[in-house]
Amino acid sequence: MPSTTAIISHLKDTVAEGVDRSAQTLITLSHRIHADPEPAFQEHRAVAAITATAAELGLEVHSGAYGIDTALRADFGAGAPGVAIMAEYDALPGSGHACGHNVIAAIGLGAATTLHELRAELAGRVRFLGTPAEESGCGKELLAEAGAFDDLDAAMMVHPASWDLQALNGVCLSQLEVGFTGRASHSGIAPEQGRNALDAAVLAHQAIGMLAKHLAAAERVHGIITEGGDTPSIVPARVAARYYLRAADPAALAQLKHRVEDCIAGAARAAGCSAAIDFAHPDYLDLRTNPPLAAAYQANTQRLGRAFTSYETFPAAVTDAGNISHRIPVLHPTIACAPTHVMIHDAEFAHYAVSAAADQAVIDGAKALAMTVIDYLHDSTLRERISVAHTR
Repeated sequence: MPSTTAIISHLKDTVAEGVDRSAQTLITLSHRIHADPEPAFQEHRAVAAITATAAELGLEVHSGAYGIDTALRADFGAGAPGVAIMAEYDALPGSGHACGHNVIAAIGLGAATTLHELRAELAGRVRFLGTPAEESGCGKELLAEAGAFDDLDAAMMVHPASWDLQALNGVCLSQLEVGFTGRASHSGIAPEQGRNALDAAVLAHQAIGMLAKHLAAAERVHGIITEGGDTPSIVPARVAARYYLRAADPAALAQLKHRVEDCIAGAARAAGCSAAIDFAHPDYLDLRTNPPLAAAYQANTQRLGRAFTSYETFPAAVTDAGNISHRIPVLHPTIACAPTHVMIHDAEFAHYAVSAAADQAVIDGAKALAMTVIDYLHDSTLRERISVAHTR
């Protein structure tokens, strides 16, 4: 009987060959999603493309999973443990796939379809999950609340970036909408009868800017005025703003929320207006890195010739995969497809998300992700180390 090491080696060689066979199909999918960007919860054409490509590669994927129109699901294998392969495909309003989610979708599907070919040989289950609304809406948390991860032991994905990192530093984020209400009046004839909602918004923005000088290193508040009035001749009665709040952990985020609420409420009172504050549900939570799982991915990726940079000193980012990492171990590394001076969410990154380097990232990422799933399913010692790290 072959040893566990021999079985793992055989399976890894087989999935690498499988990804190579489907390489052009996966790259075509990546480019197709990139060319037709769709924002959160509106990723219908991306879902259709992924579903059709999956069927071409022999995997039946169902949309509308867990009550979300643009969520996807496919299950194969049997028994325990169970692993989710997560795929993202939403785009940024105004800058398309400067997030590179087209690459994530192709990597995730490539790993899933090649593992599906080996489903009879896998020591456990795999769930391919298409997770919408990562950029806004915290789609993975909504899926988790609907039970998508309840019967799983780990979840994995790979994100494109400008470096190969075994993990991502992640912080919490809360999204806030504010509506300021005043009283309209003619600006030139009867300004004394007006209560300027724009003044309230500007005062709040300035107060939050002053607050920002006294925040901890991991804390950030940034925002825009999304509605500022209709004409200078009328005192604005309705103004709207949007803010993002970032903090290192849920407790710090809760405290920051209160401080920002005080800035908004005080500014509204000073301007003689009212403010309606609406925090979006759910919050994005910090990403809990699992070192043994991250190290397994790095080892598999280094087999493909990639060199890694230490992730500990990199700026923290936000991902809804963080919410899942508070439930089960999560793998969330990055794979390089752009020069180091180009950051994700920069408009220029969208160009690199369909470059030759991005196409190679699709292939390498799918191989390394599938190999890491194999490690997790077949190596009980690794699983135990991952479980211990998660509970610390």
